[in-house]
Amino acid sequence: MMNNFEDMQKLGKENMDIAMESLGSVSKSMQAIAAEVADYQKKSFEEGSAAVEKVAASKSLDKAFEAQSEYFKTAYEGFVGEMTKLGEMYTDMSKDVYKPFEGVMGKMSK
Repeated sequence: MMNNFEDMQKLGKENMDIAMESLGSVSKSMQAIAAEVADYQKKSFEEGSAAVEKVAASKSLDKAFEAQSEYFKTAYEGFVGEMTKLGEMYTDMSKDVYKPFEGVMGKMSK
């Protein structure tokens, strides 16, 4: 099958190219995920600060509980939405990482 050194070199280069392409996909995806997490943290902190101010400015205990409940509801919904989005980003990353290896798997099955 691989009778000479040139075939081995070619196979080694192809495998290295595939690995580098896959690592490039991981790097790009992880940067996007890190940016998304940073944006969410900033937004969450701002919303939390605004909620604390709203609770502190409440004139009655009922209004304070209402403001707090409203914040908890929106914070929970935002968290679930963000985790769903991050899950999709990780799924997309795994698909992108696997793509370069699809051709190799096809060659191996023949």
